[in-house]
Amino acid sequence: MVTTDARAGSVNASANWYKKPIAEDVNHPIEQRADEDQPMPDRIVERTYGTVSLERRKEMTGLDFVQGLANRSLPLNTIARTLGYDVTEAENGRVVVVAETNDTLLNPAGTVHGGFSATLLDSCMGLAIQSTLEKGVSQTTLEFKISLVRPITAETGTIKAEGTVLSRGRRIGTAEGRITDCSGRLLAHGTTTCLIFET
Repeated sequence: MVTTDARAGSVNASANWYKKPIAEDVNHPIEQRADEDQPMPDRIVERTYGTVSLERRKEMTGLDFVQGLANRSLPLNTIARTLGYDVTEAENGRVVVVAETNDTLLNPAGTVHGGFSATLLDSCMGLAIQSTLEKGVSQTTLEFKISLVRPITAETGTIKAEGTVLSRGRRIGTAEGRITDCSGRLLAHGTTTCLIFET
């Protein structure tokens, strides 16, 4: 399960996300060390879980919101804690969610349940659309379809779900998503249609 990382100045984390140093800002000042010749250690920012109030979300663009999830300045939804996934990259129209497979996610056949893949795809695709929205606008999933093309097992390890916007109109947005393993092999893919509305 992904639970901590080094807070990066960029929310475009990568497979080496744990190596990036924290960026200094007013919310997370870096303390001065007595020995200025020594490099500053990375600060680890713990992941928090919960929901962001509607009032606070109205003050942010969709990109601000999704980047806040990725850089851990905002709490991540609690289903992410339950299933063990994390938002690691966020830019306009593209979001990446990562997870580590394990034996708590198995179906009766002994492979990772398809609902886990569905959740990762729904999350990355919906957040990709959210990242394109203005202040005071939100989205919700109307429908999505997924295809499971390779089995995912407890031994698969780290998997990445990447959502990318296909079309974003005034009322409807569509996106596609792909789940790959650490070797880049396609495990599942999907598409979504989301309703866009004022909050």
